[in-house]
Amino acid sequence: MSYGVDTVCIHGNGKRKNVDNTGSISFPIYQTAAYAHPGVGQSTGYDYTRVQNPTREEVERIMADLEHGTDAIAFSCGMAAVSAFMELLHPGDHIVATDDLYGGTIRQFRLINEKNGIKVTYVDTSDLEQVKAALQENTKLIYVETPTNPMMQVTDITEISKIAKEKGCLLAVDNTFLTPYFQNPLDLGADVVVHSATKYLEGHNDTLGGFLVTNREDISEGIRNVLKTTGAGLAPFDSWLVLRGIKTLSVRMEKHQANALAIAQWLQNQPKVKEVRYIGLENHPGREIIQKQSRGYGGMLTFRVDSKETVYRILEHVKVVQFAESLGGTESLITYPMTQTHADVPEEKRKAKGIDETLLRMSVGIEDVHDLIADLEQAMNA
Repeated sequence: MSYGVDTVCIHGNGKRKNVDNTGSISFPIYQTAAYAHPGVGQSTGYDYTRVQNPTREEVERIMADLEHGTDAIAFSCGMAAVSAFMELLHPGDHIVATDDLYGGTIRQFRLINEKNGIKVTYVDTSDLEQVKAALQENTKLIYVETPTNPMMQVTDITEISKIAKEKGCLLAVDNTFLTPYFQNPLDLGADVVVHSATKYLEGHNDTLGGFLVTNREDISEGIRNVLKTTGAGLAPFDSWLVLRGIKTLSVRMEKHQANALAIAQWLQNQPKVKEVRYIGLENHPGREIIQKQSRGYGGMLTFRVDSKETVYRILEHVKVVQFAESLGGTESLITYPMTQTHADVPEEKRKAKGIDETLLRMSVGIEDVHDLIADLEQAMNA
Protein backbone atom coordinates (compact mmCIF):
# COMPACT_ATOMS: atom_id res chain seq x y z
CA MET A 1 0.00 0.00 0.00
CA SER A 2 1.17 3.54 -0.74
CA TYR A 3 0.50 6.30 1.78
CA GLY A 4 1.02 10.05 1.84
CA VAL A 5 4.41 11.27 2.97
CA ASP A 6 3.07 12.41 6.37
CA THR A 7 1.90 8.88 7.09
CA VAL A 8 5.08 7.28 5.73
CA CYS A 9 7.15 9.37 8.17
CA ILE A 10 5.35 7.58 11.01
CA HIS A 11 4.49 4.14 9.69
CA GLY A 12 6.30 3.58 6.40
CA ASN A 13 4.40 2.04 3.49
CA GLY A 14 4.26 -1.51 4.85
CA LYS A 15 4.05 -3.27 8.18
CA ARG A 16 7.05 -3.15 10.46
CA LYS A 17 8.97 -6.36 11.03
CA ASN A 18 7.42 -8.56 13.70
CA VAL A 19 10.26 -8.71 16.21
CA ASP A 20 8.25 -7.74 19.30
CA ASN A 21 5.09 -9.27 20.75
CA THR A 22 4.23 -6.62 23.34
CA GLY A 23 2.29 -4.27 21.05
CA SER A 24 4.68 -1.43 21.83
CA ILE A 25 3.76 1.68 19.84
CA SER A 26 7.33 2.97 20.00
CA PHE A 27 9.67 0.57 18.22
CA PRO A 28 11.92 -1.11 20.81
CA ILE A 29 15.61 -0.34 21.17
CA TYR A 30 17.52 -3.58 20.72
CA GLN A 31 20.60 -2.64 22.70
CA THR A 32 22.55 -5.83 22.15
CA ALA A 33 25.82 -6.75 20.48
CA ALA A 34 24.96 -10.37 19.66
CA TYR A 35 21.99 -12.75 19.37
CA ALA A 36 21.59 -16.34 20.64
CA HIS A 37 20.87 -19.09 18.12
CA PRO A 38 18.06 -21.61 18.67
CA GLY A 39 20.34 -24.45 17.65
CA VAL A 40 23.14 -25.60 15.38
CA GLY A 41 22.55 -24.30 11.87
CA GLN A 42 19.60 -22.23 13.07
CA SER A 43 19.24 -18.45 13.36
CA THR A 44 16.63 -15.92 14.37
CA GLY A 45 17.77 -13.84 11.39
CA TYR A 46 20.11 -11.86 13.60
CA ASP A 47 23.70 -12.70 14.45
CA TYR A 48 25.75 -9.60 15.30
CA THR A 49 24.71 -5.94 15.50
CA ARG A 50 27.53 -4.80 13.24
CA VAL A 51 25.69 -6.67 10.49
CA GLN A 52 22.03 -6.27 11.44
CA ASN A 53 19.90 -4.91 14.28
CA PRO A 54 16.09 -4.68 14.46
CA THR A 55 16.03 -1.01 15.47
CA ARG A 56 18.40 -0.03 12.68
CA GLU A 57 16.40 -2.10 10.20
CA GLU A 58 13.23 -0.25 11.16
CA VAL A 59 14.66 3.21 10.52
CA GLU A 60 16.17 1.90 7.28
CA ARG A 61 12.73 0.66 6.21
CA ILE A 62 11.15 4.06 6.84
CA MET A 63 13.94 5.87 4.97
CA ALA A 64 13.74 3.56 1.97
CA ASP A 65 10.01 4.21 1.75
CA LEU A 66 10.43 7.98 2.11
CA GLU A 67 13.06 8.13 -0.67
CA HIS A 68 11.20 5.65 -2.90
CA GLY A 69 14.19 3.32 -2.81
CA THR A 70 14.51 -0.43 -2.42
CA ASP A 71 17.11 -0.19 0.34
CA ALA A 72 18.42 2.35 2.84
CA ILE A 73 21.62 1.75 4.79
CA ALA A 74 22.07 3.62 8.08
CA PHE A 75 25.49 4.85 9.19
CA SER A 76 26.99 6.41 12.30
CA CYS A 77 27.07 9.84 10.62
CA GLY A 78 26.72 11.45 7.21
CA MET A 79 30.43 11.35 6.50
CA ALA A 80 30.55 7.64 7.38
CA ALA A 81 27.91 7.15 4.70
CA VAL A 82 29.93 9.12 2.13
CA SER A 83 33.10 7.24 3.07
CA ALA A 84 31.39 3.86 2.65
CA PHE A 85 29.99 4.84 -0.74
CA MET A 86 33.43 5.87 -1.98
CA GLU A 87 34.62 2.32 -1.28
CA LEU A 88 32.65 1.21 -4.34
CA LEU A 89 35.17 3.09 -6.49
CA HIS A 90 38.68 1.94 -7.42
CA PRO A 91 42.11 3.54 -7.87
CA GLY A 92 42.18 5.29 -11.21
CA ASP A 93 38.48 6.18 -11.17
CA HIS A 94 37.35 9.77 -11.67
CA ILE A 95 34.57 11.80 -10.02
CA VAL A 96 32.85 14.95 -11.27
CA ALA A 97 31.56 16.80 -8.20
CA THR A 98 29.67 19.96 -7.37
CA ASP A 99 32.19 22.71 -6.61
CA ASP A 100 30.15 24.00 -3.65
CA LEU A 101 29.96 20.81 -1.60
CA TYR A 102 29.84 20.63 2.17
CA GLY A 103 33.40 21.12 3.38
CA GLY A 104 33.52 17.72 5.07
CA THR A 105 32.81 15.98 1.76
CA ILE A 106 35.58 17.96 0.08
CA ARG A 107 37.91 16.95 2.91
CA GLN A 108 36.93 13.28 2.42
CA PHE A 109 37.74 13.50 -1.28
CA ARG A 110 40.99 15.42 -0.77
CA LEU A 111 42.52 13.61 2.21
CA ILE A 112 41.31 10.06 1.64
CA ASN A 113 39.98 9.34 -1.84
CA GLU A 114 42.58 11.28 -3.81
CA LYS A 115 45.30 9.63 -1.69
CA ASN A 116 43.84 6.29 -2.74
CA GLY A 117 44.11 7.11 -6.44
CA ILE A 118 40.67 8.58 -7.15
CA LYS A 119 40.68 11.89 -9.01
CA VAL A 120 38.03 14.59 -8.50
CA THR A 121 37.09 17.45 -10.80
CA TYR A 122 34.92 20.18 -9.28
CA VAL A 123 32.49 22.10 -11.48
CA ASP A 124 29.34 24.17 -11.16
CA THR A 125 26.87 21.33 -11.71
CA SER A 126 24.05 23.83 -12.29
CA ASP A 127 25.82 24.41 -15.64
CA LEU A 128 25.27 21.24 -17.67
CA GLU A 129 27.95 22.16 -20.19
CA GLN A 130 30.56 22.31 -17.44
CA VAL A 131 29.55 18.82 -16.34
CA LYS A 132 29.81 17.43 -19.87
CA ALA A 133 33.20 19.09 -20.39
CA ALA A 134 34.56 17.61 -17.14
CA LEU A 135 33.73 14.00 -18.04
CA GLN A 136 36.72 11.74 -18.67
CA GLU A 137 37.10 8.25 -20.02
CA ASN A 138 37.45 6.94 -16.46
CA THR A 139 34.58 8.97 -14.90
CA LYS A 140 32.61 6.59 -12.69
CA LEU A 141 30.56 9.00 -10.58
CA ILE A 142 28.85 12.38 -10.73
CA TYR A 143 28.36 13.63 -7.16
CA VAL A 144 25.84 16.44 -6.73
CA GLU A 145 24.62 18.48 -3.79
CA THR A 146 21.45 20.45 -4.47
CA PRO A 147 20.83 22.99 -3.14
CA THR A 148 24.47 23.47 -2.27
CA ASN A 149 26.07 24.28 1.05
CA PRO A 150 26.37 27.20 1.60
CA MET A 151 25.74 29.06 -1.68
CA MET A 152 22.34 27.49 -2.40
CA GLN A 153 23.06 26.63 -6.04
CA VAL A 154 20.46 24.37 -7.69
CA THR A 155 21.26 21.51 -10.06
CA ASP A 156 18.77 19.96 -12.47
CA ILE A 157 18.84 16.34 -11.29
CA THR A 158 16.89 14.98 -14.26
CA GLU A 159 19.25 16.52 -16.79
CA ILE A 160 22.36 15.44 -14.86
CA SER A 161 20.98 11.90 -14.68
CA LYS A 162 20.69 11.85 -18.48
CA ILE A 163 24.36 12.83 -18.75
CA ALA A 164 25.34 10.14 -16.23
CA LYS A 165 23.36 7.43 -18.01
CA GLU A 166 24.81 8.38 -21.39
CA LYS A 167 28.30 8.19 -19.88
CA GLY A 168 27.53 4.96 -18.02
CA CYS A 169 28.50 6.34 -14.62
CA LEU A 170 26.66 6.63 -11.31
CA LEU A 171 24.82 9.70 -10.06
CA ALA A 172 24.74 10.41 -6.32
CA VAL A 173 22.72 13.29 -4.87
CA ASP A 174 23.12 14.73 -1.38
CA ASN A 175 19.53 15.46 -0.34
CA THR A 176 20.27 16.62 3.21
CA PHE A 177 18.93 20.17 2.82
CA LEU A 178 15.54 19.37 1.28
CA THR A 179 14.97 15.87 2.75
CA PRO A 180 12.64 13.31 1.17
CA TYR A 181 9.72 15.44 2.33
CA PHE A 182 10.51 18.03 -0.35
CA GLN A 183 12.65 16.16 -2.92
CA ASN A 184 13.16 12.57 -4.15
CA PRO A 185 16.30 12.29 -6.32
CA LEU A 186 15.79 8.59 -7.13
CA ASP A 187 12.56 9.51 -8.92
CA LEU A 188 14.59 11.99 -11.00
CA GLY A 189 17.20 9.46 -12.13
CA ALA A 190 19.77 9.36 -9.32
CA ASP A 191 21.34 6.01 -8.37
CA VAL A 192 22.16 6.89 -4.76
CA VAL A 193 20.80 9.46 -2.32
CA VAL A 194 23.05 10.66 0.50
CA HIS A 195 21.78 12.07 3.81
CA SER A 196 23.28 13.43 6.95
CA ALA A 197 20.53 12.19 9.27
CA THR A 198 22.07 14.38 11.97
CA LYS A 199 20.25 17.29 10.34
CA TYR A 200 16.54 17.48 9.45
CA LEU A 201 15.79 13.76 9.61
CA GLU A 202 16.67 13.45 13.31
CA GLY A 203 15.82 17.09 13.74
CA HIS A 204 16.67 17.77 17.39
CA ASN A 205 20.43 18.41 17.42
CA ASP A 206 21.05 15.49 19.77
CA THR A 207 22.65 12.66 17.78
CA LEU A 208 24.55 11.82 14.58
CA GLY A 209 23.49 9.62 11.70
CA GLY A 210 23.74 9.11 7.95
CA PHE A 211 22.00 7.23 5.12
CA LEU A 212 22.66 5.91 1.67
CA VAL A 213 19.47 5.06 -0.23
CA THR A 214 19.32 3.28 -3.58
CA ASN A 215 16.97 1.39 -5.87
CA ARG A 216 19.75 -0.75 -7.37
CA GLU A 217 20.42 -4.17 -5.90
CA ASP A 218 24.08 -4.23 -6.96
CA ILE A 219 24.78 -0.94 -5.18
CA SER A 220 22.88 -2.05 -2.09
CA GLU A 221 24.84 -5.29 -1.92
CA GLY A 222 28.15 -3.46 -2.34
CA ILE A 223 27.40 -0.90 0.36
CA ARG A 224 26.16 -3.52 2.82
CA ASN A 225 29.36 -5.50 2.31
CA VAL A 226 31.35 -2.36 3.15
CA LEU A 227 29.20 -1.76 6.24
CA LYS A 228 29.64 -5.37 7.36
CA THR A 229 33.39 -5.07 6.91
CA THR A 230 34.09 -1.63 8.35
CA GLY A 231 31.43 -1.49 11.07
CA ALA A 232 30.21 2.08 10.65
CA GLY A 233 26.53 1.20 11.13
CA LEU A 234 24.16 3.35 13.15
CA ALA A 235 23.96 2.21 16.78
CA PRO A 236 20.61 0.95 18.17
CA PHE A 237 19.86 3.92 20.43
CA ASP A 238 20.85 6.42 17.73
CA SER A 239 18.68 4.50 15.26
CA TRP A 240 15.77 4.97 17.65
CA LEU A 241 16.46 8.70 17.99
CA VAL A 242 16.48 9.13 14.20
CA LEU A 243 13.35 6.99 13.91
CA ARG A 244 11.60 9.17 16.48
CA GLY A 245 12.76 12.35 14.76
CA ILE A 246 11.47 11.31 11.35
CA LYS A 247 7.96 10.94 12.79
CA THR A 248 7.67 14.75 12.93
CA LEU A 249 9.66 15.49 9.75
CA SER A 250 6.67 16.68 7.74
CA VAL A 251 5.37 19.17 10.28
CA ARG A 252 8.85 20.44 11.09
CA MET A 253 9.81 20.99 7.46
CA GLU A 254 6.68 23.06 6.84
CA LYS A 255 7.51 25.28 9.83
CA HIS A 256 11.20 25.54 8.88
CA GLN A 257 10.17 26.64 5.40
CA ALA A 258 7.59 29.20 6.50
CA ASN A 259 10.05 30.78 8.95
CA ALA A 260 12.92 30.78 6.44
CA LEU A 261 10.86 32.50 3.76
CA ALA A 262 9.75 35.22 6.19
CA ILE A 263 13.33 35.80 7.40
CA ALA A 264 14.73 35.82 3.85
CA GLN A 265 12.18 38.46 2.83
CA TRP A 266 12.99 40.52 5.92
CA LEU A 267 16.74 40.29 5.29
CA GLN A 268 16.27 41.61 1.75
CA ASN A 269 15.09 44.92 3.21
CA GLN A 270 17.93 45.42 5.71
CA PRO A 271 20.50 48.09 4.75
CA LYS A 272 23.43 46.08 6.17
CA VAL A 273 22.51 42.99 4.13
CA LYS A 274 23.97 42.97 0.62
CA GLU A 275 22.76 39.60 -0.67
CA VAL A 276 20.26 36.91 0.35
CA ARG A 277 20.31 33.38 -1.07
CA TYR A 278 17.18 31.33 -0.40
CA ILE A 279 15.69 29.04 -3.01
CA GLY A 280 12.17 30.10 -2.04
CA LEU A 281 12.74 33.69 -3.20
CA GLU A 282 11.37 34.54 -6.63
CA ASN A 283 14.70 36.04 -7.73
CA HIS A 284 16.69 32.85 -7.09
CA PRO A 285 18.36 31.76 -10.36
CA GLY A 286 17.37 28.13 -9.77
CA ARG A 287 13.74 28.91 -9.10
CA GLU A 288 12.38 27.24 -12.26
CA ILE A 289 14.34 24.03 -11.63
CA ILE A 290 13.34 23.91 -7.97
CA GLN A 291 9.67 24.20 -8.87
CA LYS A 292 10.10 21.37 -11.38
CA GLN A 293 11.95 18.86 -9.19
CA SER A 294 11.02 19.75 -5.62
CA ARG A 295 7.90 20.29 -3.55
CA GLY A 296 9.32 22.99 -1.29
CA TYR A 297 12.27 25.16 -0.35
CA GLY A 298 13.46 24.03 3.08
CA GLY A 299 14.86 26.01 5.97
CA MET A 300 18.40 26.94 4.87
CA LEU A 301 19.47 30.40 3.76
CA THR A 302 22.71 32.26 3.26
CA PHE A 303 23.23 36.01 3.41
CA ARG A 304 26.06 38.47 2.94
CA VAL A 305 26.47 41.59 5.05
CA ASP A 306 28.38 44.82 4.55
CA SER A 307 31.48 44.02 6.63
CA LYS A 308 33.31 41.58 8.87
CA GLU A 309 32.42 43.85 11.77
CA THR A 310 28.71 43.27 11.12
CA VAL A 311 29.33 39.52 10.98
CA TYR A 312 31.03 39.57 14.37
CA ARG A 313 28.32 41.78 15.82
CA ILE A 314 25.63 39.31 14.76
CA LEU A 315 27.50 36.23 15.95
CA GLU A 316 28.34 37.73 19.33
CA HIS A 317 24.94 39.24 20.09
CA VAL A 318 22.31 36.74 18.96
CA LYS A 319 20.31 35.34 21.87
CA VAL A 320 17.53 33.14 20.48
CA VAL A 321 19.50 32.14 17.40
CA GLN A 322 22.64 30.24 18.40
CA PHE A 323 26.12 30.50 16.88
CA ALA A 324 26.80 26.85 16.07
CA GLU A 325 27.97 24.71 13.19
CA SER A 326 25.23 22.20 12.47
CA LEU A 327 21.78 22.60 10.88
CA GLY A 328 18.33 21.12 10.54
CA GLY A 329 17.28 21.01 14.19
CA THR A 330 14.38 22.63 16.00
CA GLU A 331 16.71 25.39 17.20
CA SER A 332 17.83 28.15 14.82
CA LEU A 333 21.59 28.12 14.26
CA ILE A 334 23.84 30.60 12.50
CA THR A 335 27.19 29.56 11.05
CA TYR A 336 30.29 31.35 9.76
CA PRO A 337 31.27 29.08 6.82
CA MET A 338 34.71 30.63 6.38
CA THR A 339 35.89 29.47 9.81
CA GLN A 340 33.55 26.53 10.41
CA THR A 341 32.01 24.30 7.72
CA HIS A 342 34.51 25.30 5.01
CA ALA A 343 37.63 26.03 7.05
CA ASP A 344 39.48 23.13 5.37
CA VAL A 345 38.72 24.36 1.85
CA PRO A 346 41.71 26.22 0.37
CA GLU A 347 41.27 29.99 0.62
CA GLU A 348 41.41 30.65 -3.12
CA LYS A 349 38.67 28.09 -3.76
CA ARG A 350 36.52 29.45 -0.95
CA LYS A 351 36.75 33.01 -2.20
CA ALA A 352 36.12 31.92 -5.78
CA LYS A 353 32.77 30.57 -4.60
CA GLY A 354 31.99 33.71 -2.60
CA ILE A 355 32.63 32.12 0.80
CA ASP A 356 34.38 35.05 2.41
CA GLU A 357 34.48 37.03 5.66
CA THR A 358 31.06 38.65 5.07
CA LEU A 359 29.04 35.46 4.47
CA LEU A 360 26.73 33.83 7.03
CA ARG A 361 24.62 30.68 6.77
CA MET A 362 21.46 30.24 8.81
CA SER A 363 19.52 27.10 9.63
CA VAL A 364 16.11 28.48 10.48
CA GLY A 365 14.42 26.61 13.31
CA ILE A 366 10.81 26.29 14.36
CA GLU A 367 10.68 29.06 16.98
CA ASP A 368 8.24 31.97 16.67
CA VAL A 369 9.42 33.78 13.55
CA HIS A 370 8.81 37.19 15.11
CA ASP A 371 11.22 36.33 17.90
CA LEU A 372 13.83 35.22 15.37
CA ILE A 373 13.55 38.41 13.33
CA ALA A 374 13.66 40.58 16.46
CA ASP A 375 16.77 38.71 17.61
CA LEU A 376 18.56 39.16 14.28
CA GLU A 377 17.63 42.83 14.22
CA GLN A 378 18.95 43.58 17.71
CA ALA A 379 22.15 41.63 17.04
CA MET A 380 22.74 43.34 13.70
CA ASN A 381 22.37 46.76 15.28
CA ALA A 382 23.97 46.07 18.67
